[in-house]
Amino acid sequence: MSVFADLSSSVNAVRPGRTRMASFDVWIIIPAAALLLFGLLMVYSASIGLADGPRYESYGRFYFVLRHGLFICAGLLCSAVVLSVPMSVWQKWAMPLMLVSLVFLLVVLVPGIGREVNGARRWLPLGPLNFQPSELMKITILLYAADYTVRKQQYMQNFMRGFLPMSCALAAVGMVVLLEPDLGAFMVIVAIAVGILFIGGINGKLFSTLLAIMMGSFLLLIWLSPWRRERLFAYLDPWNPDNAYGSAYQLSHSLIALGRGEWFGVGLGASIEKLHYLPEAHTDFIVAVIGEELGFVGLVCLIAVFAFLIWRGFDIGRQAIAMERIFNGLVAQGVALWFGVQTFINIGVCVGLLPTKGLTLPMVSYGGSGIVMNLCAIALLLRVDFENRNLMRGKRT
Repeated sequence: MSVFADLSSSVNAVRPGRTRMASFDVWIIIPAAALLLFGLLMVYSASIGLADGPRYESYGRFYFVLRHGLFICAGLLCSAVVLSVPMSVWQKWAMPLMLVSLVFLLVVLVPGIGREVNGARRWLPLGPLNFQPSELMKITILLYAADYTVRKQQYMQNFMRGFLPMSCALAAVGMVVLLEPDLGAFMVIVAIAVGILFIGGINGKLFSTLLAIMMGSFLLLIWLSPWRRERLFAYLDPWNPDNAYGSAYQLSHSLIALGRGEWFGVGLGASIEKLHYLPEAHTDFIVAVIGEELGFVGLVCLIAVFAFLIWRGFDIGRQAIAMERIFNGLVAQGVALWFGVQTFINIGVCVGLLPTKGLTLPMVSYGGSGIVMNLCAIALLLRVDFENRNLMRGKRT
């Protein structure tokens, strides 16, 4: 049966004398689809004014929303492929995929190959499109960490055989990602891997040590980098005139947008801050536009949808672990961790809770590689749930 035929049977069909179990969890599909459609609408709203500026005057008003729609279509095609592959195959290919992602990250740093934007070299040009290997690394580190935890289950309390190899792998990934530099992506990658290790039962002392090392590394990276240190102090005092027109420019205008939105917003499409005041309004700071146009109530509804999706991810993972599908369960909970951490960082930055970082809002912000990998992650979650349901039916997966 094709993927689309399976999807069409995702709603429970009740017949006399029996109830047929859904093939896929409709409570994953509905919030994911809602976020995609809402993101498409908000990308259009946030980017429509860019065509009036000199940088994008030749692009047209529909340029970004059309590209975003194409990225969603590409993501749906990729997710259909991911959904058709058994989790046992993903477990088998977890390490090779991790190595391939690391090679892509290294290729980005090669002069003449990787594309540099605003001093950062994070993209591989593929004709009219740009591929961001750090987004691929998020999904491959998820698979690798889950596979590693299953393979090393009996050594999870041991420093040399359980803790050290994964620490070295994270250090290698971190060195390459930070050379781009992309501290935000590294934070998400580390959170996914460390979270999976914690769920997988790593020794408490070793986990605390790993967490302390990572936190110390983040603080050291910030302190040794003048521009990161400047951004941190600007975040603590965004209304200082020196900061408001400098390092805290984005944050100050994000806060202005949120303040203008009040409870119910100024109305869809009526944002002023998106009109060349707030940089990256359709990507990193789309939450500010949502808050301005839909208000506090709109943001709460958005957060509630994310919270429900993340809860379902953890619940599906718990079911898989209860049925002794440890890899499947760790992957599902890893997806939930990924979405939870990245959503928290993105919204935290926009409301001034965290220092400014270049991270998009999953499933909502404009982006190519990001939206494709988000949809592939949702497909992994649906695949885990699909195999859970087949196991409960007594079928092979």
